[in-house]
Amino acid sequence: MKIGDKAPEILGKDEQGRDILLSDYKGRKLVLYFYPKDNTSGCTSEACSLRDYYEQLQGAGYAVVGVSKDSAASHQKFKEKHQLPFPLIADVDHTLLEAMGAWGMKSMYGKKVMGTIRTTFIINEEGVIEKILSGKQIKTKEHALQILQKD
Repeated sequence: MKIGDKAPEILGKDEQGRDILLSDYKGRKLVLYFYPKDNTSGCTSEACSLRDYYEQLQGAGYAVVGVSKDSAASHQKFKEKHQLPFPLIADVDHTLLEAMGAWGMKSMYGKKVMGTIRTTFIINEEGVIEKILSGKQIKTKEHALQILQKD
């Protein structure tokens, strides 16, 4: 996916097993963020940044949805532990990760492995991708502020 592309309509199922659709967010901007793993330091920092600035993000017209390959049960524990106010999609079969280009080869401890590439898509009110942040561009502890800053 690239800037200007329409995001897929079917995003996946959240930690409660509810279908999450792009059309659920029509008329609002959507922060669709992909992260490698629940309860790891960087992913927790990123989620907590979005939690801490959630009201400001909502005030700026954004909804937030997180996505990882973790199970719904893992997502439920992660949400409860960190009091996350937004849904987390359990993309265990990598369908959305692959469709969005957030699944690929990466280096982990010096080895090449397939996995989630930390990526955030800012999707406009019409479902079109207007900004993409990925990899080292994302500062996990300040991620919400990165989104709120106008370039």
